[in-house]
Amino acid sequence: MADYTTVPLRRYYAFYTAGFFIFILILAFLERHGLPPRWIGYSFLFLTIFLYATIGILARTASVSEYYVAGRRVPAVFNGMATGADWMSAASFMGLAGTLYLSGYQGLAYVMGWTGGYVLVALLLAPYLRRFGQYTIPDFLAARYGGNPARLVGVFATVLASFVYVVAQIYGVGLITSRFVGLQFEIGVFVGLAGILVCSFLGGMRAVTWTQVAQYAILIVAYLVPVTILSYQVTGIPVPQLTYGHVLQKVQVLEERIFDEPAEIEGRRIFRERADGYLERIQALPGSLDEERLRLFEQINDLKSNNAQMREVVAVERERRELPKSSEAARIYWDKLMREAAQRGADPEHHLTPFPSGGEEVSNTARLNFLSLVFCLMVGTAALPHVLMRYYTTPSVREARTSVFWSLLFILALYLTAPAYAAFAKYEIYSTLIGSSIAQLPVWVSAWGKIGLVSIEDVNGDGILQLVELALNPDVILLATPEIAGLPYVISGLVAAGALAAALSTADGLLLTIASALSHDVYYKVYRPDATTQWRLVVSKTLLLVVAVFAATVASQKPATILSMVAWAFSLAGAAFFPALILGVFWKRANAAGAVTGMVIGLLVTLYYMVRVQVDAIPWLGIQGIGMDPWWGIESTSAGVWGVAAGFLTIIVVSLCGQAPSKATQDFVESVRYPELEGS
Repeated sequence: MADYTTVPLRRYYAFYTAGFFIFILILAFLERHGLPPRWIGYSFLFLTIFLYATIGILARTASVSEYYVAGRRVPAVFNGMATGADWMSAASFMGLAGTLYLSGYQGLAYVMGWTGGYVLVALLLAPYLRRFGQYTIPDFLAARYGGNPARLVGVFATVLASFVYVVAQIYGVGLITSRFVGLQFEIGVFVGLAGILVCSFLGGMRAVTWTQVAQYAILIVAYLVPVTILSYQVTGIPVPQLTYGHVLQKVQVLEERIFDEPAEIEGRRIFRERADGYLERIQALPGSLDEERLRLFEQINDLKSNNAQMREVVAVERERRELPKSSEAARIYWDKLMREAAQRGADPEHHLTPFPSGGEEVSNTARLNFLSLVFCLMVGTAALPHVLMRYYTTPSVREARTSVFWSLLFILALYLTAPAYAAFAKYEIYSTLIGSSIAQLPVWVSAWGKIGLVSIEDVNGDGILQLVELALNPDVILLATPEIAGLPYVISGLVAAGALAAALSTADGLLLTIASALSHDVYYKVYRPDATTQWRLVVSKTLLLVVAVFAATVASQKPATILSMVAWAFSLAGAAFFPALILGVFWKRANAAGAVTGMVIGLLVTLYYMVRVQVDAIPWLGIQGIGMDPWWGIESTSAGVWGVAAGFLTIIVVSLCGQAPSKATQDFVESVRYPELEGS
């Protein structure tokens, strides 16, 4: 890995990719001759982690420049691949197709926001940050706004946004290992963590970069192969990006038939009645809680006296144990169940319906959320520290610009395919699963049900699976698509390997960003400027290990869906950094007081809105009843709308009311924007 010239690198990675294809063919051959599925899962998991570990060991370094910015010698095309892997996290790989499956047109907000964000990166930030030429985003903030206050606020925002993001990645790793290797979810989280740490711990950005290039090759192959096979099976043409429109027409026909079936209508009515029942319980508190305890107690006694099956007794006893202890807790618990039941009881939307048709107000709120989410994802993309750090690694400003082009090209290969995944998965489920006997469902349903990502409830008791009785977590759609379509299990293992590569690559970059911010910007720049190179690296690796274990602990609690956590991270990053970075580059009048105040207020406004809209209570802190209705119906995933606006306004007002920056600071801005040589 010492030779960074393009030709040898292309040769190395060509051999690597060819070897991976041969490995897939060997596993496919062995599967046909009786290799158990679990061994296929083990093979993909441990071989790929072994490959990443090998690259990490070969690229280990003790140089500060190599550890933080890969020596600034990464060619544009390979930096584009590494950025693509760093960017296409478990959210893109696993969550995007599932969101498009469940929400149809509205899920395109993620595609538009994420790709649009790279346009902002290319035009507004990447060249200027590379021209600045330091190690971290807080480095730039300190240089531009003159001192440690801006640096320390930047460190806090970097750690917060990156931590939320990395929890989502480790959560994805837990899902993959628990399903395809058979480990318990909590154990799988920490097994995957070991694979994450090998690269970032040994070689920093240098090891992470070359590992991410390898991971991109695996994840893009894993993403394209299953849907290409599906496209050929369904349409006869192995180009899913061009054929899924035809499949959507078939989905539309199936929807018109399924939605209007009497059993579906009856199932939706039962869920609406259930929602009304929860509302009545909430209104009758606290007496309804005592009545519910008594009802469950009597039901258990009746089941035991009638010699009912043990699983029925256990189910009711579990329901009694999970019953809230207080009236306030019951209100929150039943409100959540009421919303879920009301959502399942609502009339379903067609996949191609742009926005919900429940009236003008509902439709307008959906449009506002769509645009708000696009905005937050765009500014979040342009402000994510772990993505922006990648453009410090190129040899020149020109290479940084070219690298953004390659990044977007490699990312589009996946994003243009995600809608096809949603279409083909929905077609397979509607045509083969819905209407089948619940007693004879495919194995994948129970397998994913054990992890909690698929649930079935025969609400009308007819023994036939209706669409309203099937609940799918969006994170399961892509991973389960090969099994849904009946493809060989080696394809499922390939998809799991790709999802693992996506999660590990992003987690590596995020953990390194957090560790770099704490060790370089806090320990070295603020606390011990005279620290030796060896101590700086020791501190960075120690902090990386501590943060990784803490993130894995949080991920093991399954805090939310992958895409929700990632959207929160983007809102936090956009609110904290985007106004300060943009005004720092393009407005010389922005001063230190304005930047620090704007970053703090933008972050606080976003956190305030996010927590109060998303969370009704924090039981472990003893906090109850903190929830609030969204402003104008904007969801918590778009909380950055308010924070970015508050940040821009605060920086402008405080800067205009205060002193102008010094001549040296204004000259610094000029040097970043207008260098004498473009390639410098």
